[in-house]
Formats: sequence, C-alpha cells, structure tokens
Amino acid sequence: MTTTTTRRWLKRIALALLILIALAAAALFAGDRLAGHKMQRKLDIAVKPVPFREDAAALERGRYLFASRGCVDCHGAQGNGRTFVDDGKGLRIAGPNISPGPGSVVAGYTPEDWVRAIRHGVGRNGRVLMVMPSEDYNRFTDEDLASLVAYVRKLEPAAGGAAVLDLPLPMRAFYGFGLMHDAASKIDHTLAPAQPVPDGVTVAHGAYVANMCLGCHGAKLAGGKIPGGPPDWPEAARLTPGEGTAMTRYADAEAFARMFKTGMRPDGTPIKVMPFGSLGQMNDTDVKALYLYLKGLPASPEG
Repeated sequence: MTTTTTRRWLKRIALALLILIALAAAALFAGDRLAGHKMQRKLDIAVKPVPFREDAAALERGRYLFASRGCVDCHGAQGNGRTFVDDGKGLRIAGPNISPGPGSVVAGYTPEDWVRAIRHGVGRNGRVLMVMPSEDYNRFTDEDLASLVAYVRKLEPAAGGAAVLDLPLPMRAFYGFGLMHDAASKIDHTLAPAQPVPDGVTVAHGAYVANMCLGCHGAKLAGGKIPGGPPDWPEAARLTPGEGTAMTRYADAEAFARMFKTGMRPDGTPIKVMPFGSLGQMNDTDVKALYLYLKGLPASPEG
C-alpha cells in the first residue's frame, strides 16, 4: 500500500469517527430535549379523595408504614428529605421535605393531592413526580393510605427542600428515548384501589406486601437492572422460582427474616443494594407472608 493510499484511508477513518461522534452528540442532545419535555409533562388523573384521619390507630399504622415501606429511606426519619444516591460523578438523587416544616413540598395538600402523589406519582400541579416510586404504593388500600398520610401530617416540623434529581447526560438521554421510565408511566391509573386483606401469614397478605418490591425487582419480580440506579449497582435479584432465583438461598422464613434484619445472605456475604433501613423494621407477619407468597410464585424468565 502506497503512502498516498494510506493517508487516504486514514482520512476516511478520521472522517467516519467524526461523523460517529457528531451523531452520538446529536442523539444525546435530542434525548436530553425529550427528557426535559417528559419531565415537565402533566397528567390529568381524576381520583377519589381519601379523607384525612387523626385517630390513634391510624397514626400508629402510619408510623409503621413510614418506617417499613421505604419512606424513611428517601425522606429520612424526620421526613425532611434525604440524599439516597450520590455517586460523586454527577448522579445525585434526594427525596424532598414532606414534613410540615419550612420548605415542605406537601404544604396545603388536599386529600386528592395525597392520593395522586402516593398512588399515581403525580404532583398537585399535574406534573409527574420523578423521585416518587408510586408503582410500589399504587395498590395501597384506602386505610393504609389514610394512615400513612395521617402520620406524615403529624411529623414534627423540620426544614428541608424540594427533591433533587441530577442525572448525567447519558442517563437523561436514556429516559428521553424511553429506555428508562418514571413511576407514572408504569402505573395503570384506571385501577380501583386495592381491597383490604386481613393481616396474617397468608399468600394474599404476602402479595399485598410484595407491592413494595416492584420498583426495583420489576412488575413480575423477575429482577434485572434497577431503573435510575448508578451504573455500578448490581442487578436486582430474581425473586420468582427457577434457575438463578435468589429465593433458593433461604430455606425457611426465619432465614429470610434474618436477611431483612442483617443485610446479609445466609453465607455471610453482604447485599449491596436493598433498603434495609426500612426492611429491618418490617414485622414478622409481613416478612413471613412475603416469603410464603414469593415461594409460591410461578417461574418466569430473568430480567
């Protein structure tokens, strides 16, 4: 190959690389613009209000739900917000202040507003709530929703602010092109509220508790990449039976409960990504019912 031919090919390769870089930049720009539009979109969701409660039973049930269903992991024990993802590389996510204190994002919320936010992932202005994992709470019964709201409204006032959602450009582009989804896009907003299920170590109660697992483990609990998680997060485990399921590690409900309390697998290895701040607060009935339900699920493909 002559020097002239070599130079010609090098120029062609360089031009091809420049074109690829330009196309990638254009795709990132387009995805970012789409993400901005999606984040600002509004949903008009008609809901039936769940009346406010202030009785002792509701407050106690609400305290338990706040502690055990993931609320504390995002909003903090005081309800004034908490940074729960910060990889130091541009990805930072923090829950907002939902206490009655300064900077609260729920000040003046009506019963309808609470229903939209908790069950549907939509704020009082109709915009989607990017940080709220409402797919986990969409099936809350009216009683549990009212109890949770009762407890939050009675929290001690604490200062805080709005949610923080700093996403690197590639992640914003993924969201813009529909490779990542917000909670409001995952929910069937036409479903009627779930009917109450008596507490007990039953499959029915376990299925109700398992709704809190959907955001990370997927709608069918088959595991896979956790939406919106940092790149170094491991995939969520598959909870359905079959080859590769994490449930084979737990011989009985007691072993499963120990994992919730310790954050460790039976072999002593730590589990990197799980909301153990909440899971460790779950009572024995909920944990055993969840185990019973998961062990009885039909097999499904992973991811």
